[in-house]
Amino acid sequence: MKNIKLLLLGLSVVAFSCTDLEVEELDSVVVDSPSGDFSGVDPAANLTNAYVATANSLGSQDNTYALMEVSSDAQLVPTRGTDWGDNGVWRTLHQHTWDATHQFVLNGWNNQNSNVFTLNQIIAPESNASPQQLAEAKFLRALNVMLILDLWGQVPFRAANDGPDVLPDVLSREEAVALIEEDLSNTTIENLPDIGPGNDAEILRASKASAHFLRAKFYLNKHIFLGNPSGSAPDNADMDRVIEAVDAVTAAGFSLEEDYFEIFDPAPDNESIFTLERDAGGRIWNGLHYNHNEFEGNAGGGWNGFCTTAEFYAMFEGPESNAEGSGQELRRGYVPEDSLGFGFLVGQQYDFSGDPLTTRNGDPLVFSAELPGLAGNGEATGIRMLKYHPSNGGAFPNRQILFRYADAVLMKAEAELWKGNTGTALQIVNDLREVREASPLTSLDADEMLAERGRELYIEFWRRQDQIRFGTFTDTWSYKDNTEEFRVLFPIPNLAISTNPNLQQNPGY
Repeated sequence: MKNIKLLLLGLSVVAFSCTDLEVEELDSVVVDSPSGDFSGVDPAANLTNAYVATANSLGSQDNTYALMEVSSDAQLVPTRGTDWGDNGVWRTLHQHTWDATHQFVLNGWNNQNSNVFTLNQIIAPESNASPQQLAEAKFLRALNVMLILDLWGQVPFRAANDGPDVLPDVLSREEAVALIEEDLSNTTIENLPDIGPGNDAEILRASKASAHFLRAKFYLNKHIFLGNPSGSAPDNADMDRVIEAVDAVTAAGFSLEEDYFEIFDPAPDNESIFTLERDAGGRIWNGLHYNHNEFEGNAGGGWNGFCTTAEFYAMFEGPESNAEGSGQELRRGYVPEDSLGFGFLVGQQYDFSGDPLTTRNGDPLVFSAELPGLAGNGEATGIRMLKYHPSNGGAFPNRQILFRYADAVLMKAEAELWKGNTGTALQIVNDLREVREASPLTSLDADEMLAERGRELYIEFWRRQDQIRFGTFTDTWSYKDNTEEFRVLFPIPNLAISTNPNLQQNPGY
């Protein structure tokens, strides 16, 4: 592979919301030595920093997470009065009307590319990393490069010993795919530790199991990364690699948990494979109402932003009501009459005394399925989604799940489906649904496979990628009419193109 270099555009990132005032400081990596003068970095310290930077770049509610979820059919952030207006950054994501000046597009680009350069410095021979340190850095680099390729279709790359006078080259899709495959090679995986389920402190770092999971995720999407059309069929050989990688995760001891929402509480579980060391406060409070305030660590209530569409909610089994014990599917959750619910919060909301909550104007706080649009909303429009629960602490422990065993199970089912082994795929999905107390499916096709991934993995980071793979990302859905095919990629930020002539703007922008 030719010598390849990475463009760095270090910026401080401010989370965009009228109510989320959290600020993340992501320091720029400054290349201040002439080309060829790089003498290495401390691999241990820089590897720790790389984990933190990756967690920060993926664990906030904006930037890369917003590109992956708010752009999908599963999540939207409507403007309520003036709240969550933010110059339209949230609305344009859901409507697919973003352009090359969008702040989250720029921040996500900067964050993931900065992460890659830090990892290049660790991987460089001058840093003299140990075999395990090298393997961990390659795992993280594969993750970050995969996201850049997924979101933008081209990967700038700067070698560790290139000075600021060297223009970064840009990897083609084929070169980026080859780099990921190299970073997830058997040699890399062999040098990672064996970490099984229930080791919450250890699964914050790379392991053999997390590398196998990432390999499965990569091969499931490889044909899309190479530029094949959205919804096109993958190669059977790559699907065999997915199945092999998932089987390796299973062999490491991971398994499905019977209590779905306990997966997201602080206690160790059998499903979490790789987690981000970042609190889940944003995941908790960004959809809850201002008057949801009776939890330790948060006296001020929620931020009243994020919600979902009626049609996404309708994918689950159960009656219209989400009252506790209504016969709805376990994963859809419930709203008890004496506390805050789990999963999809719809209908009347209650406090711990069993009293109905109200809006700030004193009206009943009844979350409705329908919205008037992405603007002009009241306080109670939109079904809210909640997996990490504030009863576990207002700020939540430093843990967000990125790789989960149920995702691996569904990746294997999907690989079997693509290979034409529909019966095997259906059995895998129904085994999962049995654990989740959902009725067995009688048949399985691509639409149902995508729906099952949505039911299991909602707001867990991967919905956009799934929709692109199944060819539905450019369809219409509630409050989104744009069907432009080029939206499967985001634009290269204008600032990046102006500083690196080797980059070319993606078609359509």
